[in-house]
Amino acid sequence: MSHPKLFIPGPTEVAPEVLEAQTRPMVGHRNKDFADLFYHILPRLKQVLLTDQHVYITASSGTGLQEAAVRNAVRPGRKILNMVAGAFADRWNQVSASNGKDAVRVDIAWGQPIRPEDVDAALAAGGFDAVTIVHNETSTGVMSDVGAIARLVREKYPHVLILVDAVSSASGVRIPFDEWGLDMLLTSSQKAFALPPGLAFAAVSDRMLKRAQEVPHRGWYFDLLTLEKYLAAGKTTPATPAISLLYALDVQLDRILAEGLENRWARHETSMKLTHAWAQKQGFELFPAPGYESRTVTCVRNTRGVDVPAMIAFAREHGMIIGNGYGALKNQTFRIAHMGELGPDDMRMLFDVLDDFCSENGIRGRR
Repeated sequence: MSHPKLFIPGPTEVAPEVLEAQTRPMVGHRNKDFADLFYHILPRLKQVLLTDQHVYITASSGTGLQEAAVRNAVRPGRKILNMVAGAFADRWNQVSASNGKDAVRVDIAWGQPIRPEDVDAALAAGGFDAVTIVHNETSTGVMSDVGAIARLVREKYPHVLILVDAVSSASGVRIPFDEWGLDMLLTSSQKAFALPPGLAFAAVSDRMLKRAQEVPHRGWYFDLLTLEKYLAAGKTTPATPAISLLYALDVQLDRILAEGLENRWARHETSMKLTHAWAQKQGFELFPAPGYESRTVTCVRNTRGVDVPAMIAFAREHGMIIGNGYGALKNQTFRIAHMGELGPDDMRMLFDVLDDFCSENGIRGRR
């Protein structure tokens, strides 16, 4: 049975063989069959996340690992800096505050990236244990230069841990965890990894684990030291894992590495360029500040005054689903994802449909 193709920033399209993998019979999660699966997954996940340090898998969304980051990184009497330039950075700030951390919030205008000088100005006040950065803000289509931010933090504030949300960019964009000196990078399965929702992945530095030893009341489910203890003992995960989703991850990691990481990143960038070209041809503007556009999701400013819900409905009638603007940006923007399994041919097919909508509604593009 066919289904509408997803051009939304998650959940994304999942390959048939990955979906099929979830139908394998259950195994006990404390037996050798599962241990073989789990310890076969971890080194390939390290390859994709570009780290030789630690990786963890949890049965949760990415938000769960936002909580893990906060709970493990901040000692009593110290502060956490939350840089907020969109809806998911705002959520991370809420997570910090709800966990009783001394959270300092710095707001950046939506559409603008987080810049090193913004982080520098805030950290200069002192007393911080960590800073949170959303690499690819799904709500605005903005990708911040985490490499430049990390260089600044490591040089000027070496005791401050660098916590990065890469939920909508990891595996679709090069994020060299070890090279940049990051301390925790979190992501989830349903975006560029092109898996069903329900898994979250983290790359974690030795520094982060050392800091966690100084933090009381880390909780249990998201305690990094507990996760590490079980891995080191060959016991896989502390709690029951999402076995069917791990079968799917096993297959998808093979597919990602067979495509090749460089090729995968290039495919995402090509699809982004096609999306930008279509938007500009139709006379739309891009929402992000120039030079900071996401490679996995494009946020288009509704400068032509189109009826966004009508455009979304038109696309759905033709078997494709695009996204409205997020929160306060609803109808002022719309979002077209080009992540995961989507490639240039998919994008061209979508733009043919959207061109028809524009033509039928008197929107004349640039020649």
